[in-house]
Amino acid sequence: MSEDFLIGTYTKKDSQGMYAVTLDTENNQLVNDHLILNLQKPAYLQVASHNLIFAVRQEGELGGVASYQINNGKTTLIDKSLSVGAPPAYVGLDTNRHLLFSANYHTAEVNIYRIDDAGHLTLTDSIRHEGTTGPKPEQVDGPHPHFADLTPDGHLAVCDLGMDLLVIYNIDEDGKLTSAGQYKFEPGFGTRHLVFHPNGKYVYVLGELSSKLAVLKYNANNASFEQLQIVKTIPADWTAHNGAAAIHITKDGRFIYTSNRGENTIAVFEIQDDYTVNHVQSISTEGDFPRDFELSKDESFLIASNQNSDNLTLFKRNAETGKLEMLQKDVYSPEPVCVKKW
Repeated sequence: MSEDFLIGTYTKKDSQGMYAVTLDTENNQLVNDHLILNLQKPAYLQVASHNLIFAVRQEGELGGVASYQINNGKTTLIDKSLSVGAPPAYVGLDTNRHLLFSANYHTAEVNIYRIDDAGHLTLTDSIRHEGTTGPKPEQVDGPHPHFADLTPDGHLAVCDLGMDLLVIYNIDEDGKLTSAGQYKFEPGFGTRHLVFHPNGKYVYVLGELSSKLAVLKYNANNASFEQLQIVKTIPADWTAHNGAAAIHITKDGRFIYTSNRGENTIAVFEIQDDYTVNHVQSISTEGDFPRDFELSKDESFLIASNQNSDNLTLFKRNAETGKLEMLQKDVYSPEPVCVKKW
C-alpha cells in the first residue's frame, strides 16, 4: 500500500517549487520525493481532490493564491489572483460552499474567494486587520493574520499573531465577512494555528511566540470562548529560541500534536475527559526547524518537514498511547514547509 503527500516549499535555496513524496506503508518508508511543479515559493497548500489543489503563489513583487489541476503526473495552472505585496501565509478551504480563504501575515489581510466548477477564483471580500498589537519584536510592526479556516459550524476562524487574537467571522451567501466574536490572548501569545475537537465544542490554539497551547471552550451561539488551560509546548527550563508552528488533532479526538522550531521536536498531548491536555512525549524531528507535519490517512504514520535541514522524517504512531517512534530520517526534500495528504 502507498499514500501520496504534497510538499509545499520555500524557494530561497535549492527548491524549485512543489514536490510530491510517497509513503510506502508496507516497508515503512518515504520514497520518490520529486518535483511536480516549478513554482516560486508555494509555501502553503490545500487539496480539494486528487487533481485539484490550491496554493500560495508568488511572482516577483506580486503575491496571492492560485489553483492547479494535476492529471497523469502533469500539473497545470487553472487560475491565479495576485496583487502587489508578499503572498499569504495560509490558505483554507470550504469544499461545501466552494470558498477559498487566505491569511496574509505581511499585508494583514484576510481574503475570501469563490471557486467555480472549473477551479477559477473570484475575490468576494477582503478585510484588513487593524488595532493594538502585542509586545514581542515580531508583533510591534502590526497585525499578522496567520491562519484562516472553517469552524465546525461554518464560520471563519482567523488567528492573528500580531494582535494575540482569535477572530470568528460570519460568512454570508455572497462570500462576505462580518465579525461574529473574538478572543484576546495574553500579550505575546502569538496566535498562529488552531484545531477544533471533533465534537465542535473545544478548540486548541497554538501560540508561536509563547510556545504555548491554549484550550478554549467554544460557544457557537455567540462565537465566544472560555479559557480552560494554557500549557507550554517546550520544557519549562528551555531558554533558547523556539517558535511553535503546526498543530493537528486525531480524528478520535484523543491526541494533539504540535511542532517546535528551535527545540526541533513534535510534542504529543493526550486529551483528558474534561478536554484539557496532558503532555506525554516530545520527540526529536531529526532535523532543523520543523515547520509542518501531517498524519497519514489512518493516522498510523506522521511525516515532519524540517525546513532548514532540507529533510523529511517519518514516524510510526501508537494509536493507544499517542506516542511516536522514529522510522526514517534524512529523507531529502529541499526547504520543505507544508505537508498535505494528496
